[in-house]
Amino acid sequence: MDTRFDELLDFPTFQTFKVMGVADEALPEQVIACLQEHAPGDYTPTVKPSSKGNYHSVSVSVKVTSKEHMETIYTELAKIELVRVVL
Repeated sequence: MDTRFDELLDFPTFQTFKVMGVADEALPEQVIACLQEHAPGDYTPTVKPSSKGNYHSVSVSVKVTSKEHMETIYTELAKIELVRVVL
């Protein structure tokens, strides 16, 4: 992943990751488990259903320490089977 996060942000910083995936009660748990592995912390995700209820959006604020750290989190969240998009 070739990003310009280091040019746009001062690290460490808090970044809100928005993860959109299949409407499944396991989605927030899997997102938090992934975050605990790469950025341990006390997270309180916000979950919002889509208008038809087929998808959920999980938003979590995470303290990232570098460009590489941020890219790793994006990559690892995208690997979760229930996830469709990570913003």
